[in-house]
Amino acid sequence: MSRNEALNKALENLQASSGDVQACAVVSEDGLIIASSLPQNMDESHIGAMSAAMLTMGSRTAVELKRGKLQQLFVKGDSGYVIMMYAGPHAVLLAVTGKDAKLGLIFFDLARAAEEVENILL
Repeated sequence: MSRNEALNKALENLQASSGDVQACAVVSEDGLIIASSLPQNMDESHIGAMSAAMLTMGSRTAVELKRGKLQQLFVKGDSGYVIMMYAGPHAVLLAVTGKDAKLGLIFFDLARAAEEVENILL
């Protein structure tokens, strides 16, 4: 199985294990989409650029406030959540959920998927 196929399978497994995950992607630290399971109405290049900006600000905030290395970013909006989780030294796993998502289960599933993604990318 190729690296791309393995990453797509990991994203597919994440969505299968957590029905609350509406979309997900693996994004490089510089904002490139490595693999995705995004709806057609979501622009991958836009998602990648926003992810890179969020990562930069999140990392800088964690360092400046002496919180250590960035592990996770969490955004709550009226319609749901965007969660980004560290998935290796050069990538994050991004998940988009609805507003009624069970966050404890999603964090558990995301941590498992992020570890799988990190192993694939090594």
